Amino acid sequence: MAEEAGTDTDDACAWAERLGWAFGLIAEDPAARGAALVHLAEAQRKVTDALARSKEMWLLTRPLGADEQYREPAFLQARRRHQQAQRRSLPDGVWGGPVDGDLATWPGLPYVLLFLEWEARYPLEWTQHAKAWGTKQSLIRKVARARQEEAIKAKLTDLVEIVVHRAYRCKDREYVRVARAVDSADLRGRLDRAADSGSPWARCHAGYVLWLLDRPDLPNTRRVWQTWVAGEAAALL
Repeated sequence: MAEEAGTDTDDACAWAERLGWAFGLIAEDPAARGAALVHLAEAQRKVTDALARSKEMWLLTRPLGADEQYREPAFLQARRRHQQAQRRSLPDGVWGGPVDGDLATWPGLPYVLLFLEWEARYPLEWTQHAKAWGTKQSLIRKVARARQEEAIKAKLTDLVEIVVHRAYRCKDREYVRVARAVDSADLRGRLDRAADSGSPWARCHAGYVLWLLDRPDLPNTRRVWQTWVAGEAAALL
């Protein structure tokens, strides 16, 4: 059964059965997003309840000793139910990755991209309902390393464009990795337009990304970012 397998080995149908509802989180229709948020809240409640039961069973079976405890059916069942609940929720459901390391062909990739797109398009809803900065950072780094097939490259190009147009959020600087991975005339054209826009955020962010695209050996460190931002601020004085 799909539920007994790990998310790294499940097929596309198993992923859709668990997390297909989550595409409502990036819908333009507020009603569709609202319904998806209700579904998410219930999924997260089940994770919390299952975790509490798993902890309870851990305490009850602890006197058995480590070896016997991890063979105790009631404890194993509680742990399994918690894992199953996690796979149906966010951000838990997008943890892990493909066994063979090929993210481009992994059925979980659309849900990784969904989680990042949700944060990019609806940051306030993402922050309120599924804030996970470490997960965001990890997923951005994963997709930046992925084999860049055209569909993936197009989605990541869109994400970079969305992110540079908004006020800076935690871990946004990680998108420089993505920009370097999908560098193209199309991306640079979008960044040029953002850098020439009337938005000070877009000018700063897009200018920084373009500057680093022209300097592939320059590390994307906090100090480099802060130096760039200080220079942009000084230019406005």
